[in-house]
Amino acid sequence: MTMARSVQPNKRNTRLAWKNRLFPIIGFLVLAVVTIIMLSPLWFMLTTSLKTTKEMLHFPPTFIPKTFAFNNFSNLFTNSDIKFGQQYKNSVIVAVFNVIGTVLSSSFVAFGFARYRAPGKDLLFMLLLSTLMLPYPAIMIPQFLFFTKLGIHDSLLPLILPAFFGSAYMIFLMRQFFSTLPGELFDAGRIDGCSEFRLYWKIALPLSGAVIATVSIFTFIWTWNDLLGPVIYLDSQEKFTLPIGMASMLSSKFRIAPWNLLMAASILSVLPIVTLFAFAQKRFVEGIVLTGLKG
Repeated sequence: MTMARSVQPNKRNTRLAWKNRLFPIIGFLVLAVVTIIMLSPLWFMLTTSLKTTKEMLHFPPTFIPKTFAFNNFSNLFTNSDIKFGQQYKNSVIVAVFNVIGTVLSSSFVAFGFARYRAPGKDLLFMLLLSTLMLPYPAIMIPQFLFFTKLGIHDSLLPLILPAFFGSAYMIFLMRQFFSTLPGELFDAGRIDGCSEFRLYWKIALPLSGAVIATVSIFTFIWTWNDLLGPVIYLDSQEKFTLPIGMASMLSSKFRIAPWNLLMAASILSVLPIVTLFAFAQKRFVEGIVLTGLKG
């Protein structure tokens, strides 16, 4: 009887040991399969960007290029029909000025909503947030007519100027963060003779690196990938940004759609976003967490 009782716990321990080994292996295999599926479009984009035009049209497609055509990347900048270099420069200009304008204007308004008391302030803030429910097509035509009347159609200005008048969503994020800052800091600044603008510029902004990184990343990504705005306002190929420029690569000027060049352009267009997020990842995550701490 004693031996039978000792054998049963041993069997149970053996089963538990097998389960403890089997589940991590299954989990690893599932994660490996999901990772391969998620990375397969990236692999296709990378391999296609390194193929010659002949190999690009080969069916079934090859997973590894037989001849690595690294000159596809240089052709983007030397091909006069594409103007990729100018379009890349335009995208950088638009994205950088949008980040600067959004951070400055949104932080200024958010500081007022967070740190000052005024009759009807909450109503104004709710009215501001209600603009988030306005679809872009509702303001698209009036905005187009406005910029056309100003004579700045077919320039980068219509893509840049709205950023200097604030963004409701970014104001909301920054207002949430500014509300978490201790009021004693600003009281001490007033005692030392700081003006209200210096309280914003010298105290609030230096302490807001996390939320500034969050707003900058969001704004940069949205502006960098924006296609509708450039389609509305830009007519000249020299003024195109990357999204509309890459879309124009599939136009009839090419006898065969240059998918290899388009994939190379896609890789180069992704690099700034990946680089920005890699450098600001810690601040970005911190900003997302902190903006939700206080209502």
